[in-house]
Amino acid sequence: MSVSETSVPEPSVPDGFAVALGAGGARGLAHIVLVEALDDLGIKPLAIAGSSMGAFVGAAWAAGMRGRDIRQHALARLRNRAGALGRVMRARVGRFTDLLGGQLGNPILVDGEILLDLFWPDVVPDRFEQLAIPFLCVATDYFGGKETVFDSGPLGPAVAASIAIPGLLKPVEADGAFLIDGGVLTPLPWRNLAGRARFVLACDVTGSPGATEKIAPSPIEALVGSSQIMQGALVRNQLRDSPPDLLLRPPVDRFRALDFFRAIAILEAAAPMRDEIKRGVERLIAAA
Repeated sequence: MSVSETSVPEPSVPDGFAVALGAGGARGLAHIVLVEALDDLGIKPLAIAGSSMGAFVGAAWAAGMRGRDIRQHALARLRNRAGALGRVMRARVGRFTDLLGGQLGNPILVDGEILLDLFWPDVVPDRFEQLAIPFLCVATDYFGGKETVFDSGPLGPAVAASIAIPGLLKPVEADGAFLIDGGVLTPLPWRNLAGRARFVLACDVTGSPGATEKIAPSPIEALVGSSQIMQGALVRNQLRDSPPDLLLRPPVDRFRALDFFRAIAILEAAAPMRDEIKRGVERLIAAA
């Protein structure tokens, strides 16, 4: 009997949805609207994959939080600008004396694990195994030049690695590797969800640096904005091969990656995505 005639059972794929939340800095707050929309539809994902800011939101979702609760927590943390900046300063590991002394240290470098402790909801557990929904967190091996995916073990270090924007957050050391921002190689981790659900939804918040005023960017804005340009190009190239079943792009391009204090405006801009999600999900189910 030829290979073509051999009866080989198809691998079993669970019937349901898996969701990928991408990198994009403050724009990633738009992921909250996606969570709220799926809550409204009564859909609990079979798996969640997150990269960079998508990992930050995705971990809270995987912990069992509803979208409205994530929204309330985010707005409460960002409502008081002085308080939020104070938390960031408490997570700072760089020293201003490094610059004054002519050294190469970064005076604004932040420890991502401390930052998570200061900004994450208390309900987020310490380990992947304690999450309510299976969760994959994507980071980048700096010296290895390759993607690193976490789905078990300590949760905080994995997400801290995924959000470690070069130049702003400290790399995370794990098993002899130094890990940085997942968005460097995997800005939108929908391919990491292959075989986990019948349908894969992906929310892309990469793109151009944003802002409507054409003014010279600050050094930090240029650093982060350059990364966004590269991430947007990378996602476009990756989408040519095997796009997700439903690709969502909330209209948040006008916001900069560090516009966290414009959280309300970002969420309002992303609100029309609710209807798009409902239509897209209904279309997928009807065609199944």
